[in-house]
Amino acid sequence: MPGMAGTARKTVADLLANARSVIQRMDPEAAWDACGSGAALIVDIRSIDERRRDGIVPGSLHLPRTVLEWRVDPESGWSNRHAVETERRLILLCAHGCSSSLAAATLVDLGYRDAGDVEGGFEAWLASGLPTACAPEHPTGVRPGMAPPD
Repeated sequence: MPGMAGTARKTVADLLANARSVIQRMDPEAAWDACGSGAALIVDIRSIDERRRDGIVPGSLHLPRTVLEWRVDPESGWSNRHAVETERRLILLCAHGCSSSLAAATLVDLGYRDAGDVEGGFEAWLASGLPTACAPEHPTGVRPGMAPPD
């Protein structure tokens, strides 16, 4: 590949280790407690289809991974006020706890020093027996990631 000569190739495991070295990971119970106390906002980065199929965390904010950076950057012109107008910790949630680690590290790069994720993702959430709900219908005419928390 052009530009790769002499560059050590990283693995996905390397990327995850690097990401997890700069974020705060929480088990599902701790994330739920932080959300309930108002100290954190759970941000669900799963797709609309995954949320419909598997359910959601009540009170979470849906910011699909494909638009996450634009929704949390107040200078992007496409930010979601529910994400940027908060002093709360943002705790990302994906299906299994890997994509959320990588995404949370990106939030740290954007200045969210207290960003983290849920260890084990929604799968671990379900296994913990924590509350879930059916996903609401996507509001007509609202761009993905612009709705208020569920």
